[in-house]
Amino acid sequence: MVVEMEEKKETETPVTPQPGNMEQGTSYAKATEVETGNEATAEDGESAVNDVPPPEPDWKDLYARLLADFDNYKKRAARDREDTYRYAEADILGDILAVVDNLSLALSKAEDKENPFVKGVSLVYDSMLSVLKTHGAEPFDSVGRELDTEKMEAIATLPSEEIEEGKVTNEVKRGWMLKGKVLRAAQVVVSSGKTNG
Repeated sequence: MVVEMEEKKETETPVTPQPGNMEQGTSYAKATEVETGNEATAEDGESAVNDVPPPEPDWKDLYARLLADFDNYKKRAARDREDTYRYAEADILGDILAVVDNLSLALSKAEDKENPFVKGVSLVYDSMLSVLKTHGAEPFDSVGRELDTEKMEAIATLPSEEIEEGKVTNEVKRGWMLKGKVLRAAQVVVSSGKTNG
């Protein structure tokens, strides 16, 4: 009986692969495959993947899309470059407007228009306006017009007997356009209509 038990113990121990014994290693690997079931599915998956070739891309369609994207990029870059050149002087012209405002205020307060100094200031003012116009900057009128929030900034509302409600009665700071875009919004006073009573 003791001998039979020892024989059973020997048969129950798993066979480990030995470097010199290929048959034992193969039988152990097969036993492991049967238990896990991984090898069979891996072989099926590989054969399924290898049987179906990858789809061929539509090269003409890809080329047409790439060409259209590149054409759009060139147009957008050209438009951005043109806008940069077109409005590059906006900052410096905006700074010059403050000088023009001061010259205009000085001329409006001058009592003797024939004074040589006043005439000199007037010449400087006219030349500044000419330079601004050469670069595409022009003033626009707002008095008597409907309030346009894109071009005008209302700083106050006051009653007016002459001008109806919602229209500009007075211009505190003149508005300027640069090549179709607002360079500086006009600061205006808007009518609130006639006074009651």
